Amino acid sequence: MLLTRIKGPRDLDRLSQEELNQLAAEIRSFLVDAVSKTGGHLGPNLGVVELTIALHRVFDSPKDKVLFDTGHQAYVHKLLTGRQDFGNLRSKGGLSGYPSRAESDHDVIENSHASTVLGWADGLAKANEVLGREDHHVAAVIGDGALTGGMAWEALNNIAAAKDRPLVIVVNDNERSYGPTIGGLANHLATLRTTDGYERFLARGKELLERTPVVGKPLFETLHGAKKGLKDFIAPQGMFEDLGLKYIGPIDGHDIEALESALQRAKRFSGPVIVHCLTQKGRGYTPALEHEADRFHAVGVIHPDTGLPVKTAAASWTSVFADEMVKIGHEREDIVGITAAMLHPVGLNKFAEAFPNRIFDVGIAEQHGATSAAGLATGGVHPVFAVYATFLNRAFDQVLMDVALHKCGVTFVLDRAGVTGDDGASHNGMWDMSILQVVPGLRLAAPRDAEQLRSQLREAVEVKDAPTVVRFSKGVVGPAVPAVGRIGGMDVLRAPAADIANPDVLLVSVGALAPMCLEIADLLDKQGISTTVVDPRWVKPVDEALAPLADRHRVVVTVEDNGRTGGVGAAVSQALRDAGVDVPLRDFGIPQRFLDHALRKEIMAEIGLTAPDIARQVTGLVAKLDGRYDNEPAAAVD
Repeated sequence: MLLTRIKGPRDLDRLSQEELNQLAAEIRSFLVDAVSKTGGHLGPNLGVVELTIALHRVFDSPKDKVLFDTGHQAYVHKLLTGRQDFGNLRSKGGLSGYPSRAESDHDVIENSHASTVLGWADGLAKANEVLGREDHHVAAVIGDGALTGGMAWEALNNIAAAKDRPLVIVVNDNERSYGPTIGGLANHLATLRTTDGYERFLARGKELLERTPVVGKPLFETLHGAKKGLKDFIAPQGMFEDLGLKYIGPIDGHDIEALESALQRAKRFSGPVIVHCLTQKGRGYTPALEHEADRFHAVGVIHPDTGLPVKTAAASWTSVFADEMVKIGHEREDIVGITAAMLHPVGLNKFAEAFPNRIFDVGIAEQHGATSAAGLATGGVHPVFAVYATFLNRAFDQVLMDVALHKCGVTFVLDRAGVTGDDGASHNGMWDMSILQVVPGLRLAAPRDAEQLRSQLREAVEVKDAPTVVRFSKGVVGPAVPAVGRIGGMDVLRAPAADIANPDVLLVSVGALAPMCLEIADLLDKQGISTTVVDPRWVKPVDEALAPLADRHRVVVTVEDNGRTGGVGAAVSQALRDAGVDVPLRDFGIPQRFLDHALRKEIMAEIGLTAPDIARQVTGLVAKLDGRYDNEPAAAVD
């Protein structure tokens, strides 16, 4: 196999065009076989095989910087830079699903949030200029979906301002992000994609002029470098050139020879160049091409021949939300949905099917989505903006200054909250309950099970004068956790024996961690420690009934799948201080550090967010209150 002979990008230089095409086929076969066993981003990588080969043939990485926006299409890049062990892809100790500086000098940025690569490229190109590195190049690959993000256009505005600063921007145009790309930019790219007159004109001209002795080739080069008047006459690509960016394309993104030619021309140019490449997401794998929703953008473990999941998936948090949104939509005509280019991943596809005129895909533009939601609310409807928890970080200012300041009734539904695991640091939704604590008037719900998700979503959309947030985890929704009572707005999940006037521990359980908190209570009970377990349901604002309840306990413990700094534990602590309740409090949550990719349960064990770990520490705390010395061991917790 040719692939096994590729230990680094320069090994590509020795291959003929025929061998390069063979290598592309081997890579696709490898990807289908490997990713079907582990899960991962399959469709995007199948679409960039030839493009990645051409990039590494033309640019000399790592001296030249080859950057990938989002990074979910970097598997081919990994293979060509010496990383061909995909056996533990996205698992602890294995390859990351995104570029990783810890893995290779060829990985420059680790971003897996979209639309950022052009900002990085602009900075790197400026650094080359400042340091006089004329032999260093920067090539940034960005998809047509990522180009819908505002950050990309802010970067383009700056890149175009320096007409003599070399930078190659490769637009990987497959008409999709997760699903089909939509919007004005998408329409413009579609026009470029379907208007091939300019390239056909040049191809025919080259064929004729190359037959002309002496002046033929120079004349062709002049024609190829013609100003945009000729180009606009034949193909409407003026948008990019009006920004000051030279445009090359559209290029067949699966023709290695054509790609190399275009990239070489771009590399030689003394200013910013856009190379527009047309690729096919999922290319070479029939099940992916036939999957209309997202062309196997991301898959779990599948059968490589059929593309079907090996295991039948149980009901997920996302599916529960999806079904309830449709029910609410039938009941209320003022409910509308908003997605940032992730209709299927966040579960709004069913709502879109039922109410096609009440769904808005804003592209990869969370900031715009939040402010547009404020406008929708001001206009008299109630928007539900469904987005990954970690992606809402990008729209914090809009949540604060556009939605909350204006007291707009907007509901944000945060999918993938807490530790998500295999997608790595950028996808763990561990910041939302901290950053949203500072937003005046905002109400935040953390459902513990499917029934609470349905109920709290309905409560959220009833609020008309403030933003509301409903957050839930990734993956399978757990069993129902019934309440045994209610105090204020809080559900009591476990109460101590009736004859215990002042129980030892008040355990505040946040969201989907309720089963674990009940397990903690069981372990404490075996140590003779009485425990009340409450689910506040709405963790912001802190329920007024919590302080007097805490005052009847010896210790307060909070458990959340959010960063400890500024999270629910911190808010509860402040509420107790404000109420004059002087009770020891221990907050358990995610440490404020970036967590490497691994299974969720592995990460939870690593950070000590498990029932035995927490029960052991709480037992020790209670022992101190009982007057035991620090060096006296507490009873073992199994």
